[in-house]
Amino acid sequence: MTYKIIGDSCLDLTEEMKQDERYQMIPLTLQVGSVQIVDDETFDQKAFLKLVRACPECPKTACPSPEMFKEAYEAADADAVFVITLSGHLSGSQNCAVLAKKLYQEEMAERGLEENMKKILVIDSLSASSGQLNLAMFIRDLCEAGLSFEEVSKKALAYRDEMETYFVLESLDTLRKNGRLSGLQAFFATALNIKPVMGSDKGRIIKLDQARGISKALQKMCDIAVKKAGDTSGKRAVVCHVNHFERARFVKEELEKRAAFKEIVITNAAGVATVYANDGGIVLAI
Repeated sequence: MTYKIIGDSCLDLTEEMKQDERYQMIPLTLQVGSVQIVDDETFDQKAFLKLVRACPECPKTACPSPEMFKEAYEAADADAVFVITLSGHLSGSQNCAVLAKKLYQEEMAERGLEENMKKILVIDSLSASSGQLNLAMFIRDLCEAGLSFEEVSKKALAYRDEMETYFVLESLDTLRKNGRLSGLQAFFATALNIKPVMGSDKGRIIKLDQARGISKALQKMCDIAVKKAGDTSGKRAVVCHVNHFERARFVKEELEKRAAFKEIVITNAAGVATVYANDGGIVLAI
């Protein structure tokens, strides 16, 4: 089975994966004041962060159109297409990807091309960033092992349901101002340098713990993640950072102190995660 893995642009691919034709990102649009930026391969993280710092308005994002997903399905040179989107609680990407699948299938049926129709699975990651990448790598491994579309789909959804996502940010203000905390108050103890450890409950953001200082918060995040993960010997951890590789490496080393993983992958955020995680933010998925 040939396959293609498509994500919205919060699927924070590694540099190596960006060069691999099996992967494709459908860009969201980023808005900072009156400036609109397409979150594609031209995204310049450092320039974007500078723009955000200079703008009094909170940055925003807009999801891709269904047509953009549909065109990607049509163009995919593969038997099977696996689509991984941001949590439906955080973005409209999921709905657009599902609608695109429906439109693609209807059009193929109208043209009498059912036999040529690609198999498509659209997965709400119930996560973002590292979680989407973790899921993409899991699907890749299954496809490379020769499993059928149905087997990959079943295992991928089960893996999604077992996966946990955590993050520690310098500030929750962007998430709060854009309504992504679903009523959860942004942490206010900035003056005390208290950093919350955040997690996900079926795609909704929740607070798990807190610590004074970013390093202690990251260590606490690793404690929680390893305890929750149980036996990690066959598991992959994915760490995404926003413009702070040293902090991501610190998390990797802290995880290695606590457990043995099959692999720990570090990646840098594209535009969407940069908007919401802000400069220095860390997102972990296991």
